[in-house]
Amino acid sequence: MKDILVLYYSHSGSVREMAQLVARGVESVAGCAARVRTVPRVAPAGQPGASGQPDAGAPYAELKDLVECAGIALGSPTRFGNMAAPMKHFWDTTGEFWLKGTLAGKPAAVFTSTASLHGGQETTLVSMMLPLLHHGMVIVGLPYTEPELTTTVSGGTPYGASHHAAAGNQPITIHERKLCLALGRRLAEIALKLSA
Repeated sequence: MKDILVLYYSHSGSVREMAQLVARGVESVAGCAARVRTVPRVAPAGQPGASGQPDAGAPYAELKDLVECAGIALGSPTRFGNMAAPMKHFWDTTGEFWLKGTLAGKPAAVFTSTASLHGGQETTLVSMMLPLLHHGMVIVGLPYTEPELTTTVSGGTPYGASHHAAAGNQPITIHERKLCLALGRRLAEIALKLSA
């Protein structure tokens, strides 16, 4: 059984829901299991940050999760067209793996949620790819053979799954759901092929 790490940070719940869908996609592939983890929030100096483990939901990721998994799906909300600080902070602690090439050759995929339709979905996805590329990981996107990419009127890109949450935190659409599932399935299938 190959574990696929679904690592996310979520502020209002949309990215958490997307992570659960990506995990379902992973687990639809025989021989793969999803390991869902989150990262703690970070706070400016003088304000309390997260401590211990979360009261509910996924546990906080440990660096060993990156090593033990055959692939990684990375999710973050958009912050000014970039990944959120908690996710960036987590990746900033992986320098030792970069030096050793620990993650090189593993497949990775990305997903995001934005409050506005043109709020930086694609730049956020690309920003999440940067540390993965520096680690030598193999980026897995969504091909246009997924019909939802050409029919969606909200989220969804060839760079990865995305969701347009809007100011009212609108639910994930059927097209966005299918693309999250497809991303998880595709990542798991490629992880199996690469580890064979």
